[in-house]
Order: sequence, then C-alpha cells, then structure tokens
Amino acid sequence: MSKKKKEKKKHTILKLFLLIILLVIVLCAGFTIYSTYKNGWGVTGLIQTAMGQDEQKLEELEPINVLILGISQDISAKLTDTIIVASYNPKTQKASLISIPRDTFVGNDKKKATSYDKINALYQSSPEKTLDAVNKITGLNIIYYVVVSNNALVELVDTIGGVEFDVPIDMNYDDSSQDLYIHLKKGFQKLNGEQAEWLVRFRKNNNGTSYPTSYGDNDLGRMKTQREFLKEVAKQTLKLKNITKLGEFADILKRNITTNISNWSMLKSYLSYAIEFDTQNIRMENIPGDAKCFGPYNLWFFEYDKQKTLNLVKDIFEEQNGTNEEESVDSALSTAENSEASQNTPTSRNNASIKIEILNGTENSKLLSQATNNFKKLGYNVYKTGSTNLTSKTTIVIKKDVPNENIEEIKNAVGIDNAEKHLISSSKVDITIILGEDYK
Repeated sequence: MSKKKKEKKKHTILKLFLLIILLVIVLCAGFTIYSTYKNGWGVTGLIQTAMGQDEQKLEELEPINVLILGISQDISAKLTDTIIVASYNPKTQKASLISIPRDTFVGNDKKKATSYDKINALYQSSPEKTLDAVNKITGLNIIYYVVVSNNALVELVDTIGGVEFDVPIDMNYDDSSQDLYIHLKKGFQKLNGEQAEWLVRFRKNNNGTSYPTSYGDNDLGRMKTQREFLKEVAKQTLKLKNITKLGEFADILKRNITTNISNWSMLKSYLSYAIEFDTQNIRMENIPGDAKCFGPYNLWFFEYDKQKTLNLVKDIFEEQNGTNEEESVDSALSTAENSEASQNTPTSRNNASIKIEILNGTENSKLLSQATNNFKKLGYNVYKTGSTNLTSKTTIVIKKDVPNENIEEIKNAVGIDNAEKHLISSSKVDITIILGEDYK
C-alpha cells in the first residue's frame, strides 16, 4: 500500500472515529436533556441526572444523621475539639447542627470525676465510644461518624480561595506548647486556611477574657462560632465556580478524614439533592446544661440537662422532618412576614412582626413573667422564653435587621442603654433579651 493510500485510510479512520464520538455525544445529550427536563431544568437537575436521581428516589431517602468529630493534629493527646451531630433531610431540605461541649460529663460518679470523664477523652479509646456517648445524650441512634483533622479545614478554605466571615470579637491567644498563635481582628473579612483554624480553635484571650455572655462565653462561644463558620464554608464551597475543584476536594477528604461509612454510593444519593440546599435552612443549637466544678480535682465540667436535651432534639427533628404542624404554620407565617418586609422599608415593620426571645439569667422566675407581660403589652411577638446561665448584666442581642425606633423602645422597656448586634441569618428570632440581676 502506497504512503498516500495509508494516509488516506488513516484520515478516514480518524473521521469515522470522530463521527462515532459525535454520535455518542448527541445521543447522550438527547437523553440527558429529556431526563433533565423531568428532574427540573438548571444546574441542579443536570447534576441530579448525572447521578441518576429522580423524584421517586427522593421519596425513598430517609433523613441522615452523622456525628462529626474534629481533632487537632498538632497536639499529642487524642482529644476531640469539636463534637457536632449533623442531620439532613433531603425531602424538606432542612438540616441541623447540634453541638456538644467537649467538657460534657459522661462519667458515673461526679465525686470521683477526672478529666477522663469528659466526652472529649473518649476518642482516646475509639470513635465508637464517643458515638455511643452521643447517642445516650441525644436519644438518637446515629450509625455513622466522620473524624476530621484540623488540616482538612485549612486546605479546604485555601482551595476555595478563602472564606468571608464576620469575626465576632478581637482574638489574641498564644500557646507555644501547641505552636498556636491566634491574632484576629473583629469584623467582616476574608480568612485564609490558617486564620480559619485560629477562628474555630479560639476560646479565650491571653488576658482571660472571652466571648460576651450574650454570645456564649468560652466553649459555648467557640461552638457557636464553629457552627456559624461551618455554615459559611458550606455556603461558599457550594458555588458553581467550585465545581471544577471536586477532585481537589476529594483529595483533601482522603488525606484528612477517618470514617466508618463504607457505602459511598448511598452518600452519592444525598449529595445530588444537597446541591440545591439553602444554608438558611440550617438550625444550629447547643445541648442545654450548666458548667460546674466537681470531682477530687475540682475540674470544670459541662453537666447537660437530660430532659431538656431530649426535648430539644425532639423539637429539632419534628421541625426538620416536617412533623410538627404548629411549626409548619409558624414557618408559613414567618415566610409571609419576610415577603411583606422585603416589599417595604425596615421602618414599616410593626411590633407584632418582631420576634423576641427572653431568657432568664437570674434565679428569680417572676422576672421572666414580668418581662414577658411587658413586651406583650407593647405588642411584640414573644416567640420564645426560657432560662440561661446566671448573669449579673441584662443584655439585648440584635440577631436580625430591626428598625432603630423598635430597638430604642426595647432598650427603654428593659432599662439599659446599649444593645449588641450579632446578626445571625439562621436565627428564628429577631432579638434575644437576657435578663440579669440588674433587671428591675
């Protein structure tokens, strides 16, 4: 065969190969377009189609619960810095993060309690020990756990180009034994991976000060910051521009995660629906209880309130799974109020549309009733009441945008001059009032 004929044959084979490839692409595209039409147009539908998802498979998916344990690689002790129960319901597109303080007492005898009776020490035996303790505390039956190294957060944040976050306070802490040096200024800023690690590990400053009581001091404040930051990481990671980085994300997880999840195909089903998840639908809570000193060494422990914890978990999952009719009605009302508010200026909100939470930080139960009645008389929606840690100072925390005239009226009603602003998009209330010993 001549050289010319060989080249012509090679050219013909190449054209035939390209034609076959083109045909396959057209056929696949046609099938994809049809299936995407059934799933719903857009990126979500396309991704769900690629993963073989449809409405029928969605109905078959149950809510999934996973225990997330955060550990530090730069210290020798195997302790969990972060303990969070994460839950997601793809049908209702709602999720929750429940934090459990690392100092939670899990021993049998408070009189003999040592540091090994703290929940963060159980990981030294095995993650399964921690899982068992969490199930006992929450009354849940969680099967899966994920142990995440602090390096994962650092690498992930750097991979997506940083995370924008409103740092709640100035943070200054130095610990040469852990090679940990935290220095962050309060305010909205973009954090790189190293700064993200500083943020989630911070508990108190060198001078002993910590988060304000209204925010949740020491470990409570740290857990709140961790939850808020994880929410922002999720929100900013699930951007379309990051879809090309899925391979990098997988490598990060492979290097920094230990888990007992073996059925990854099961997780793929949830992931395809999580693509359309709105981070506004994450409910974030701490388990209720009090910090106390006890044991032969007079150590600090967090003693959780068993009944209140079970009630909280029940409330969270009723809301998340859509089984609480009252909550569904309230959610509808809230949506209507938000829709109305978006069409008007902030100053047009009336008192009834502003949800107030009143927490009693004193031992005088009458003060809570007194404050509740006062705000109801003023026409405000006292959405929630309860108790919190004892405090000497009455505090007002603004969690959503509220007109200035309402803020002034609330300050006058409480009898204080200042109000702290900590905007939390996931909050179910507009304002939280913490009654202190100075409340009259």
